[in-house]
Amino acid sequence: NLGLAEVGQGAPATIDVAETGDMNSNARAILGINPHSSHVNVTRVNGITTVLSMPQGGVISGQSAIINLNGSTQNEMAIVPVFGLVINFPRITTAAGGFNPFGPQQPIEFSEALKRRDQRLEDLKKLFRDAENYARVQDAYAKDKNLPAPQIDLKTAALAPYARGEKPIIFTAERERDIRGVARFAADMKIKAIIMGGQEAWKAADELKKNNIAVIYTNIYSLPVRDDDAYDYLFEAPAKLQKTGVKFCISTGDGGAEVRDLPYNAGLAGAYGLPKEEALKAVTLYAAQILGIADKVGSIEVGKIANIVVTDGDILEPRTNTKYLFINGRMLPLTSRHTELYDSFKDRK
Repeated sequence: NLGLAEVGQGAPATIDVAETGDMNSNARAILGINPHSSHVNVTRVNGITTVLSMPQGGVISGQSAIINLNGSTQNEMAIVPVFGLVINFPRITTAAGGFNPFGPQQPIEFSEALKRRDQRLEDLKKLFRDAENYARVQDAYAKDKNLPAPQIDLKTAALAPYARGEKPIIFTAERERDIRGVARFAADMKIKAIIMGGQEAWKAADELKKNNIAVIYTNIYSLPVRDDDAYDYLFEAPAKLQKTGVKFCISTGDGGAEVRDLPYNAGLAGAYGLPKEEALKAVTLYAAQILGIADKVGSIEVGKIANIVVTDGDILEPRTNTKYLFINGRMLPLTSRHTELYDSFKDRK
């Protein structure tokens, strides 16, 4: 959510990551992005030029945006102003309410949790079918104005190109059963799907490959899933994905302030089995391919946008420094909120 959130605690007006309600297919991240966010400079001086910024919350969070980290307006930053629709895939949960006083205080039986999940899936499928029907009615009216004018429904209209399989949908899912659920849902509804999260995606490699579903892996810095998992369970997941042949890239997840650590996420994956060249591609070319922008960014080639980072060493190592940064062919100063604070305090006694 880079550009959608500024100060996490105590300043609600700086947070624009989620809309009210569960179904917000018409919400567009690009409209809420702050080009002057302090996170933009902090992130890009660490060698990151392009990001996917996405809303969160509810079941259908809204539509994500792919942006360059330079520009005075949202339009100047945008590479793809409206990219994938973000859906938090309904999952089976038997957990109690925990610290939420309004949540269920007793664990739910698995059978009941499964029933609730299945009902949420059916509700989601109905939304997709309604969106397809809505699009057909609109198409018919566009061809014949003598037909009764259809009602306008912004949420259903926004969902239509995704329900038709014209644009990709980003499903957040972590556990194997949920990832397999996404694959089956995508096959049933004939839609384009991308997995965001993917803790156990390597376990569902067969269905992911069968349905041509790529994974944006976000869990390099996460804790192990279960108490008896090895400490490196999530560190090794990218290497396991690579061995299965599933298309994947590496991300830091939905925290805008953490995006600056992306090179180190890839470096850690490289230290736990992923070949170093593959680790670099996982945050450059492979990411661009999965997002459908490999003709613009992801590698240094004639005709592509000149987003280039020059460093004094391995860009995936924390000790490496960025020396020069170019976005859209323009060399940018390596200054940020962090360097400003450093300069402000370094000579104080």
